[in-house]
Amino acid sequence: MKKLVREVLFGRNSLVSGAFALTVVMLIALGCGCNKDLNLSNSSTESNSNSSSSDKASDSKSSSDAVPPKSTVETMVKETTEQFRDGVQDENFTGLYNNASDDFKGTYTLDQVRDAFKSYIEKKKFVVPILDKAQSTSADFSQDPSIRTEKGLNILVTSGKFNTKPYAVRFDYEYVMRGGEWKLLKLVINIP
Repeated sequence: MKKLVREVLFGRNSLVSGAFALTVVMLIALGCGCNKDLNLSNSSTESNSNSSSSDKASDSKSSSDAVPPKSTVETMVKETTEQFRDGVQDENFTGLYNNASDDFKGTYTLDQVRDAFKSYIEKKKFVVPILDKAQSTSADFSQDPSIRTEKGLNILVTSGKFNTKPYAVRFDYEYVMRGGEWKLLKLVINIP
């Protein structure tokens, strides 16, 4: 344990350091309003239950208030993972960045995204084949995808893993509803 802490703190294990750095960057970003009025520290969760009651509140919900079908969420997660994979392979995260929300782009520059995933790029001969396997593997969600509403914005929360070999690909992605489309807001990915 002492050796692992030393490796993380002094950068001797780039894969661990990269995952740690990404986690820190994501935590900072999620705590930052970035003049977008997106305060994620006071989040609330909406229930996604099917109710037989027909009150006006539930009848007036738009489709952006509902959690998309699990198959749709899995497709979104796979697309994000594939864009990440392409970024690692090409050492260029432009595709991922261009498909992200303006909130994400307002927080990070393209260079910051590349720097955050530098350790994955350095190990791409190991990482890319594992990420390739995720495309043909079903996502194993650790909890059902859900909607969190924050200051009138609908945020789709997804987390889980792809049971790839030799290591699972763990993901924690969030998407924000913008212009009728789900756009990437948060990306945390780990390959042990």
